[in-house]
Amino acid sequence: MIPDSAKGAIQPGLIWGFDFLGGEARPVGDVDLASDRPRPDGFRWLHFNLADQRSQRWIAGSAPLPASVRELLVSADVHQRLAVEDGVAGFVLEDVERDFDDGEIRVGVVRFAVGPDLMITARLHPLRSADIVRQRIAAGARVADAAAAAELQLGAMAEVLRRILVDMDATVQQVEDALLKDGRAPDARAFLTLRSLMVRLHRLFSGARAVFHRLEEDEPAPPALAAGVVRAGHRLSALDAELLSIQSQLRLLREELDLQATQRTNQNLYILSILTALMMPATLVTGLFGMNTGGLPWAHAGAGTAVATVLAVSASAGVYVALRLMGFIRR
Repeated sequence: MIPDSAKGAIQPGLIWGFDFLGGEARPVGDVDLASDRPRPDGFRWLHFNLADQRSQRWIAGSAPLPASVRELLVSADVHQRLAVEDGVAGFVLEDVERDFDDGEIRVGVVRFAVGPDLMITARLHPLRSADIVRQRIAAGARVADAAAAAELQLGAMAEVLRRILVDMDATVQQVEDALLKDGRAPDARAFLTLRSLMVRLHRLFSGARAVFHRLEEDEPAPPALAAGVVRAGHRLSALDAELLSIQSQLRLLREELDLQATQRTNQNLYILSILTALMMPATLVTGLFGMNTGGLPWAHAGAGTAVATVLAVSASAGVYVALRLMGFIRR
């Protein structure tokens, strides 16, 4: 279990750090970071805040990592990529940022390097996966080697994505139930936000799978990471398939919305057409008697207006009967 002294930031830039010795997590402090090294039978995990320039300086100048991996950790590149050198693998992968007040899901970047006895993770903005890792370490998760560290990190990232997919699936089902049961259309802005999130997550899955495939096929992957990378790739493939299923459900929902909108439009046009047809004879009659020309019938009769009104109504009634007989007006 993690002692209480590990619950705060250990030093500016270093959010948390632990040495895993004999199945226990021991906090890494300032002195440890500067001079100490874990025992040969231990493993060290350091988590840095890249918004602090001291973190970047330490990683670039003092981290016991190959040059290409150090460069990857401190670079400003946000594309998902990989670097392998001297048995150390460095990753830049997209992850989900931790939300605060607005609840919006934002995709950020996590950078991490895995060596035989050291793992360094770094981020610019708070990430949900880091919270899960910290909670699992607090619950007694054992990190004996690089494989266990990579498994814990990648598993936490997959867990965050799985929770998001569960929430998205529930949202889509609620919208579908409301539409089919009550005919209530979803908010257009929320609908577009959901579709945009799906696109970003699909890009995340595709990019991460490409990185893992490259590690399996093209780069000399450290043997300790091989099994964990394969499992992570399979997990991402399953999540991507689940996302595509939700996208398909959302597409069907979109088609249903379009169909209902088309039906409403056609119904409105039908009503307007019937009203136009019914009013046209009456309009013709009133237009005829409103010409103010000589010789108009009933122009000087006391009941002329009443007769003209009866004629207009009768003309509209005749058109109504004709439309009913031809089947244009449904019961």
